[in-house]
Amino acid sequence: MDDAVKRAFRAIRSFDVPDDELGESIRQAVPLGSVSVSSFGVLGTNETVSASDDTALRVDEIQLDLTEGPCWAALSRRNPVLEGDIVQHPNSDWPAFNEAALEVPVRAVFAFPIVFGPFPLGAVDLYASEPTDLEHEQVEIAAALATAMGRRVLRRAVHTVEDEDALVDRNPFSRRVVHQATGVVLAQLDITPDDATLLIQGHAFARKTSMRQVAEEIISGAVRFERHGGLIEDVR
Repeated sequence: MDDAVKRAFRAIRSFDVPDDELGESIRQAVPLGSVSVSSFGVLGTNETVSASDDTALRVDEIQLDLTEGPCWAALSRRNPVLEGDIVQHPNSDWPAFNEAALEVPVRAVFAFPIVFGPFPLGAVDLYASEPTDLEHEQVEIAAALATAMGRRVLRRAVHTVEDEDALVDRNPFSRRVVHQATGVVLAQLDITPDDATLLIQGHAFARKTSMRQVAEEIISGAVRFERHGGLIEDVR
């Protein structure tokens, strides 16, 4: 086994390696481009656990914001999703993701489900800036690393329930601010929590930015929503 692959497995299993370093460890094991690790599914909140760089973080945010894309498909099917060219050969199941992904320098996405026992937990995504295909050995390595992530992500989800504030403070990619902003929008408008989240999502999509960015602006008061007759408008 390659030394970089061994180091990645050790990093995933080690309590001494912080979450935000895991993406880079996996990137070195499968040196394709960028890597993100995301947590979503039946446990915990939807958030980026780790990203090797800003590109990986942005594509992961797009998928989590839109709730569609390779990572969702991989977890739903519990099998890798291998997209060698998302520009020339976009997947028709993800129209919103295809459009949003055009803004980032990514042409290939490979998603591997994170599962532990009966629990669907998230995905490891590999991104390449040029059209490419993974070799069989690379698929096996990435799938094995995603499997190894299962125990860590499940433990992390459990700890989130037990000690949410401390965990969020340690995670620079936390999406807790989105949930806080949803509460603010609920206070501003008489709508359901689902509609409040959808409003933030639509605002982010229209501006071609992330829900996390819009949420931070809502929390700070830079963006707020008001009713004018039958319309909801954002006020800056």
